[in-house]
Amino acid sequence: MPTFTALDGTQLAYHVRGEGEPLVVLPGGAMRASVYLGDLGGLTAHRRLILLDLRGTGDSETPADPATYRCDRLVDDVEMLRAHIGLDHMDLLAHSAAGSLAMLYAARHPERVRRLALITANPSALGLRATPEERLAAARLRAGEPWFEKAFPALEAWLAGEGDFDPAMAPFFYGRWNDEAAAHDEAADEQTNDEAAEIYSAAGAFTPDATRAALARLTAPVLVLAGGLDGSPGPDLARRTADAFPNAECVVQPGAGHYPWLDDPQWFTERVTAFLGAGPVLPPSPR
Repeated sequence: MPTFTALDGTQLAYHVRGEGEPLVVLPGGAMRASVYLGDLGGLTAHRRLILLDLRGTGDSETPADPATYRCDRLVDDVEMLRAHIGLDHMDLLAHSAAGSLAMLYAARHPERVRRLALITANPSALGLRATPEERLAAARLRAGEPWFEKAFPALEAWLAGEGDFDPAMAPFFYGRWNDEAAAHDEAADEQTNDEAAEIYSAAGAFTPDATRAALARLTAPVLVLAGGLDGSPGPDLARRTADAFPNAECVVQPGAGHYPWLDDPQWFTERVTAFLGAGPVLPPSPR
């Protein structure tokens, strides 16, 4: 397992999987170990995934200062990874909460981003969030499924601030609720650093006006991929996210939830690889 040293001395780990040109991958959660991404639906057959374990998650060390879990502070870790693997510029894929991290990185280091794929990305960095109404509208699309009658009232209560997250709501995050999805969801608790997740979006993490201004000058192509059944972000929010970039396209994967590579791996990998095209050449591995 390769590692590198962050600016504050924290040892950070990353995992290399697959063949082909490199694709740096940032996991969401927030602050969930990269293992949940698996092979991204078979994307490893097309690209060499470099999956970062964010500080305090997976095989990376816990930092001495918990304040460094804040999203804007993590940008330096991404830049150190790029420098460590020796890429002048890179293809970058970010899932869910890491969408905001990738946007902050692109705003601060636009010359380092060759292509940016935002997968069911949380656009808090742009001052955008899914509303309860949008999330409930997406949930109602699942009304014909056997688990809906129990799950929907729990979701309503949670979004109204009247209860904790109920495991009964988990099927809303997957386009197909089956044994694979249930196992994927069950693993989340042990893979997530809850303390870090609380700090990730803390006050000061995001400056939407400045980020929007910087991203308006980004020349790299951007893919914003939404799941047709996902409520956060739903397709409309994904389109508004794409509007923040001068060279972006928004695509909606039919029947997919928040983890689209699980719902239809072939559709996902074909669409993402078509966007990424030929990647940057990876230099010899650092020693």
